[in-house]
Amino acid sequence: MLYVDDVYGEVEITEPVLQEVMQSAAMQRLQGVLQHGISGLIGITDKVTRYEHSVGVMILVRRLGGSVTEQLAALLHDVSHTAFSHVIDYVFNGHDSQSYHDEVKEWYLAQTDVPEILSRYGYDWRELVDETRFPLLEQPSPRLCADRLDYFLRDSLGLGLATKEDVRWVLPHLVVANGRIVTDDLEVARWLAYTYMQADDASWANFREVGLYELTAQALRLALDRKIIAESDLWLTDELLWAKLQASPEPTLQALLVQVSPHTRFEWDERAPTFWVSTKLRVIDPDVVVNGRLYPLSELDEEYGRFQQAYLARKKGKWPMRVIP
Repeated sequence: MLYVDDVYGEVEITEPVLQEVMQSAAMQRLQGVLQHGISGLIGITDKVTRYEHSVGVMILVRRLGGSVTEQLAALLHDVSHTAFSHVIDYVFNGHDSQSYHDEVKEWYLAQTDVPEILSRYGYDWRELVDETRFPLLEQPSPRLCADRLDYFLRDSLGLGLATKEDVRWVLPHLVVANGRIVTDDLEVARWLAYTYMQADDASWANFREVGLYELTAQALRLALDRKIIAESDLWLTDELLWAKLQASPEPTLQALLVQVSPHTRFEWDERAPTFWVSTKLRVIDPDVVVNGRLYPLSELDEEYGRFQQAYLARKKGKWPMRVIP
């Protein structure tokens, strides 16, 4: 299989087990699930899919010498994302951790066609669920890992924060040390850290996008409470679930949905907020190899450490939002 990726270019995938899992129904559903949830669906951000990201994480693990087992874990790491991706965390009040898809992953995978495919090749699907077993795939924040790097590089291209030339410069400087991903270049570490923070501010923890996520979550909670949708509908694709919501005549639901629009504005208003909402804040502190030893960027560059702390202090806590339809 020759796979063409926006970040990594052409990649030849020869292993039949990887090819079959990529073509499974469970993975193909992710072609209709956008990484940016509702903001992608209504055209505020690029329509990057969870499928593209999942395959990208697998490719990055592959580039860095990860085993086929770790590549499979990378490929499946987001398989349990619901429609609208992280909007679901706002539905179930997990704004700050955004880990619902991890919490339900084993339950969800058991119902798919993936276990049967893997068993034919001698793999136990349960061994792929715990991502902490795969140090290239996943690391605690603020370290680098394939998941964090891929969604960052992919989104930065779409947000106009990075160019293809930037990506080609960065990729060769991502290396493995102590079993995890680090960089061998201080300037690359600085670029990664500052640009990642820009991406967080521009999209992942952006004031307007967080507001739209909360509005969509309120609509989903109402639809679930009033049996307009079933919980199983959450694992439809974005467009199918959106169409089901739009088809309901329920006036309160429609009043919420009409506000989920690029034209809706959100203002900081502590006196008369429509709601208060918090979100997950994301930063990285890349480890840099210097004379055979690893140092976090913030230790080598104290100015970055201060900048990062100031950013987190400015964004933390609940935000009072007034919705202006």
